[in-house]
Amino acid sequence: MPRKHSTPDFLDGIVSPDAYEKWLERKTAVHLKRDKNRDRPATRPLYKDAIHAAVLQSDGLDCYTGETLNWHLISTYRNEASKAGRHGYKSGFALLPTVDHIDSGATESSFRICGWRTNDAKNDLTPEQFISLCVSVLTHAGFSVSKS
Repeated sequence: MPRKHSTPDFLDGIVSPDAYEKWLERKTAVHLKRDKNRDRPATRPLYKDAIHAAVLQSDGLDCYTGETLNWHLISTYRNEASKAGRHGYKSGFALLPTVDHIDSGATESSFRICGWRTNDAKNDLTPEQFISLCVSVLTHAGFSVSKS
């Protein structure tokens, strides 16, 4: 029987359909729980559809940096190894795909896919605030920034 959320073509040979489904379920559960704790209306099917749509839209790339994400890393992070390896371990997961929750609605525009490093840096900023921060950092470092 075909899956409703089939593995995107760009993940062929990188992530098995079972691994993608497991990742999608876990990301859905995490964001659903977070939003319910914030008294936001949310349903599992709507969130799962929206996150899957964001994955498809990403084409495998970080939505903010354009970097190719390391999809083979999904479901491989281990807390115990992280405690032992500290920053060195976590830095190996910079391009681990994560779900950026950009607003409280559950539509394909509510979520974006980006690397863990990018999501950590963005934190709770809106996309516009994050871009403004990046421009400030680059300007302070002596770079000239212009929009293409």
